[in-house]
Amino acid sequence: MRIVRLGSARAAADELGLSPSALSRRVAALEEFIGKRLFTRQHQAMKLTDEGQSFYDAVSPKFDELAAAVEGQVEDSKVLRLHLGVLPLFGTQRLFPRLPELRKMHPRLHIDIDTSPHLLARVGDTLDAAIVLSKQPDPQFHAVRLDHNRVYAFTSKALAAEIGPRPDEATLSRQTFLIHNELPDSFTAWKQAVGLPNLEPAAIDHFDSGQLILEASANGLGIAIMHDDHFYRSHDTRLAKLYDIEVQSPYSYWFVCRPHALEVRAVRIFHDWLVNAGL
Repeated sequence: MRIVRLGSARAAADELGLSPSALSRRVAALEEFIGKRLFTRQHQAMKLTDEGQSFYDAVSPKFDELAAAVEGQVEDSKVLRLHLGVLPLFGTQRLFPRLPELRKMHPRLHIDIDTSPHLLARVGDTLDAAIVLSKQPDPQFHAVRLDHNRVYAFTSKALAAEIGPRPDEATLSRQTFLIHNELPDSFTAWKQAVGLPNLEPAAIDHFDSGQLILEASANGLGIAIMHDDHFYRSHDTRLAKLYDIEVQSPYSYWFVCRPHALEVRAVRIFHDWLVNAGL
């Protein structure tokens, strides 16, 4: 199963603590036993043949069932624990409202939440997995895109009324803009979309918390440049969107983990639920 998920004999051998030649002998023995060629080999890359795919589809669920059965008989496995990195705003707006569903389905799964900075750099070390904002995660990770977003500019209703209904460079140049550290290029995309690529505001204030940006903008401290999803899910009646302009965001939320982490039951359960939950 590791060869299939990692796509490499060397990577699978490293995970299993075997030499590539030892792993190759085990694969050859399995192919001889079942009488089918399971893999095509190109250097260290290994891909399933059609017969290999059929075999994998047939036996893979049985391995999962066996793992679950073994865990159920091991006293130390009463709790499945996942160390998950999450940006706070995603946690409060999208994850926590749906977690009761997951808890009901898998009551033994418990999640340690980490909202510290640099989540992606810690995946595979102190974190089993993370939900991050990114343009495109590094190919070394198993990554699943969770959404597509638009960039919105919004602020307090009072400040929005002062700024007016149409983009004006002189007016906007007197404003403070609020930018999330995880979305640095969103402001550039928004300026280009409103036809003011050279706009230089009075100040740009940087935040590492989306929730604090929402609160700051609602109190008229500046113009927030964030995702449409953040705006709508806040349900904050103090906020108003600036201009009726559609701007595609360079960023999306992604679920990321190391490929081998999918062999860990807690990671696999959360991954499969998240992909199917449509958060």
